[in-house]
Amino acid sequence: MPTEEARKNFHRELDEVRQELVRISASIVENIPRATTILLDQNLVDAEKMILADDEVDARTLEIEERCIQILALQAPVAGELRRVVAALKICAELERSADLAVNICKAARRIHGHEFDPRLRSLVLKMSDQARLLFSEATSAYAEVDSARAAAIDDMDSFLDGLHRQFIQAILESHAAGRIDLQVAIQLAVVARFYERIGDHAVNMGEKVRYEATGWVPEQFGAERHRRRLVDPTPVGGIGRAVPGTDGE
Repeated sequence: MPTEEARKNFHRELDEVRQELVRISASIVENIPRATTILLDQNLVDAEKMILADDEVDARTLEIEERCIQILALQAPVAGELRRVVAALKICAELERSADLAVNICKAARRIHGHEFDPRLRSLVLKMSDQARLLFSEATSAYAEVDSARAAAIDDMDSFLDGLHRQFIQAILESHAAGRIDLQVAIQLAVVARFYERIGDHAVNMGEKVRYEATGWVPEQFGAERHRRRLVDPTPVGGIGRAVPGTDGE
């Protein structure tokens, strides 16, 4: 039987894991509009700074993963405590990929440097950024508070971001057809739109992990189907739905 002091240390370590993940998640919430500003202003200096800073996020999430594995190995948690560790492990992956997506927006800013795009496209980029930031902020708060109800609402909020994504793809096609942007810029902007949409998906996934931790809930069959559909680009350039490998990265 573990001593009372050992149990206190165990719960303290679980709290530290949550606090660190919340800090990382909060930094991603801040980086989403920062990356958007870099994209719209085509600020190559700030883009480079943000790209280089991603190594720190990778290191921090890796450290948390290692701590979780140690907890599983040494503490053998069960029931709610086990769900808490498993949720933290899975959220680590969501955070690492979301941070990569924000960095990829900065990389796209370098690729379209010197090319202007029209006010409608800029407006839709800002709207996608705001919604992605809101989704990630809600996911962060839900995880910090282990709020299952708040987490469950994130999926519905993601539908609005999906709609903005479709609008943006249509606006890109119209802008290219009118000769306002060339094909290279159109393709890069379509990829950027996918980055925002994927950030929203990661926020939804975080919400699902919170619900699992709080109640043991797991997605039903329709949820698994929804995740499968996310691997298919709903609005690809050219109009043909297809699997899009590597949409979380470059």
